[in-house]
Amino acid sequence: MFTAAQPNGGALPRRSAPTAIGSRLRCYPRPGFADDDEDSEMALDELLADTRRVLREKAVSEFDPPIELASGQLSRYFVDGKAGLAVAADLRLACRALHGLVDDAGLAYDAVGGLTLGADHLAVGVALTADKSWFFVRKEPKGRGTGRQIEGAPLGPGVRVLVVEDAVTTGGSLFKAIEVIAATGAEIVAAATLIDRGGGAVGQLAERGIPYFPIATHIDLDLPPVAPAAGVGA
Repeated sequence: MFTAAQPNGGALPRRSAPTAIGSRLRCYPRPGFADDDEDSEMALDELLADTRRVLREKAVSEFDPPIELASGQLSRYFVDGKAGLAVAADLRLACRALHGLVDDAGLAYDAVGGLTLGADHLAVGVALTADKSWFFVRKEPKGRGTGRQIEGAPLGPGVRVLVVEDAVTTGGSLFKAIEVIAATGAEIVAAATLIDRGGGAVGQLAERGIPYFPIATHIDLDLPPVAPAAGVGA
């Protein structure tokens, strides 16, 4: 159950205090589906700070007792990158930040996607933001019709890919998508996520030579690292 409550008895997720970040000068144009009333450019650090604030306020919930994550690990805190970005303006903000991190590193890509469902909203949002192609990776090949495991943009040799995931702990979903994408012959130029929860994915991506760009870590959101479930390594 949730441990924080409204005055009328309703439950609310527990929130964390914001943390300060530095300032960069590089700015990123607002995508074509942005609101006309907003400024046309924002500095990357402003995008990151605003996205972290949205994640703290809308994506983080606390449970007691701890719940099991997709990784099999236990946590009192659940970060829901889909519900947290369900408002169009919040999704737009996060997708601009994801693209900004990769672009700021000097990396170019042609298509963006990842494993359904964690990557779906980010794939389409970043594609719209950066004018790229998008794709989804099915957990298993389609059992009828085309039998595809990748839907959307065709991937293959010569296609540069950004792999996205909403939340990463051990990186199971991220690495499953990477394996399917790599099998097409496409080049994986980077991986990006809303939050890295400190479960070991950073080291595994480094070993594979894949640059990794989380908008936030568990430390940025004032969350503890996840704890292993029974039979699951830390």
